[in-house]
Amino acid sequence: MATTNPLLQQIDAIAKEKGVEPEIIISAVQDALEAAARKRYKSESLRARFNTDSGQLELYAVKKIVEEVTDASTQISLSEAQQLYGDEAEVDMEIEFPRPTEDLGRIAAQTAKQVIFQKVREAERENVYAEYSQRVGEVVSGMVKRFENGDIIIELGRVESQLPRKEQSRAENYTVGDRVRAVIRGVNRSAKGPQVVLSRTDPALLIKLFEQEVPEIYDGTVVIRGAVREAGDRAKVAVYSRERDVDPVGACVGMKGTRVQSIIRELRGEKIDIVEWSEDPILFVTNAISPAKVQRVSIVDDAEKVMEVVVEDKQLSLAIGKKGQNVRLAAKLTGWKIDIKSEEEKRREVELQLGALEVGDSGGEQPSDLEAPAGGAEPDVEESSSPAEPMASAAEAGTPTDVDVAAQAEEAAGELPGTAEDSKSAEDSKDA
Repeated sequence: MATTNPLLQQIDAIAKEKGVEPEIIISAVQDALEAAARKRYKSESLRARFNTDSGQLELYAVKKIVEEVTDASTQISLSEAQQLYGDEAEVDMEIEFPRPTEDLGRIAAQTAKQVIFQKVREAERENVYAEYSQRVGEVVSGMVKRFENGDIIIELGRVESQLPRKEQSRAENYTVGDRVRAVIRGVNRSAKGPQVVLSRTDPALLIKLFEQEVPEIYDGTVVIRGAVREAGDRAKVAVYSRERDVDPVGACVGMKGTRVQSIIRELRGEKIDIVEWSEDPILFVTNAISPAKVQRVSIVDDAEKVMEVVVEDKQLSLAIGKKGQNVRLAAKLTGWKIDIKSEEEKRREVELQLGALEVGDSGGEQPSDLEAPAGGAEPDVEESSSPAEPMASAAEAGTPTDVDVAAQAEEAAGELPGTAEDSKSAEDSKDA
């Protein structure tokens, strides 16, 4: 397309600036001319055309050939059309009649300008959506342009993106002109403001940073099986090695921690725990609780995925973390509900359970038959409970003496509180 005409040059310049095709600009100009001409030619059916040879906009009134005319502004009779174009004119064909564009006026020109801007903006937004919707989850770098109600507007080349307040890390502060790396969270097709939404809190940012810093992750030797974050405070990453000789945690940490330190600097000091993933849920949970050391792990409910973890007393606060942060992140990473207890707490719990069992057993072995029945009658020794029965049977066998029986009764009375009188009654019955 030749660009000697001033209008064509201007169209090409706008197309390059907005990143859209020149044909879209031309279509927008044609629509604008039609919209402006309707102010002047209200009842006619109008059609605008851009003449690429002359570089001029042309306006036509379109009339349809019919047998009988019912609307003279949009229809023309067959006989009249044949007078103009001969026998070539047929019913249902359309004839274009040129209309001048010089006298459209200032209001029409303003209308045309608004239509052009609207069409170009729509085309621009469609291009942005088509480009960035394929890049969701990708890390991009931009410059802080301005602040709007707590949100940060970041410039990505020709496109403005938005970093909402809820997607910002509370450990970070920015000023205009700062460079920011963030992950593309989503793209809005119909939003009024910036379409591209960024995030600095999404775990995808952490995963992408590890892919950029750790060659073993980039080439697939080490796989990230999960990542969770509380942006600005702490993050946990579960890694797994496909090769037995490669240590996944060591590969991510790097020599003297150089690899993970660069990621920590990018995230403004956010602590990162790198743990080894395992198919065994008990081993995985044990690793995920780090840096705390675990004593015992037991599955409480496999269906509900509940697990109990016992740690040393001095490790309890480290295992739970600040405001429960460590165990909360471990639960998110593993997918298990984790109940952390100290050894002392677990010991007290076991003692209480044993005590409850002993009380239940003693309640079954100590019936109220040993107590004196109503009316003052002495209890029947033969029907009494276990402490007295062996003593009576031994006496009948003649093996122990009366003194031995008395001693056994006293000893039983000392072991069982509240049974001294019953033992004495048994002794008197023997003497009798």
